[in-house]
Amino acid sequence: MSSYCWKCSEPFEAAPGQRIGSRDECSKCGADLHSCRNCQFYDPSKHNQCIETQAEWVRDKEAANYCDYFRPRPSSVPLRPDPPSRASDAKKKFDDLFRKLP
Repeated sequence: MSSYCWKCSEPFEAAPGQRIGSRDECSKCGADLHSCRNCQFYDPSKHNQCIETQAEWVRDKEAANYCDYFRPRPSSVPLRPDPPSRASDAKKKFDDLFRKLP
């Protein structure tokens, strides 16, 4: 089953019977593959952005880590970038308000 790099959407697959190593990188962009963003448990809307309740908190979700619960995101569709947060959306609207003034 193929997975996709969280950064460039390049497909990758672990060799049969092997796991994605903590130092494995995307062959196209060099992004870390063993990262929260490539994990099936990653969910930005959850506490710690992870649905695995026993996993330890990881600060950088895009960097390689040693999480024992990591499982490559099984998907036929590449992971989409996170939607803009409500705070950044509000800031953009605030900035746009003052740009319109003469």
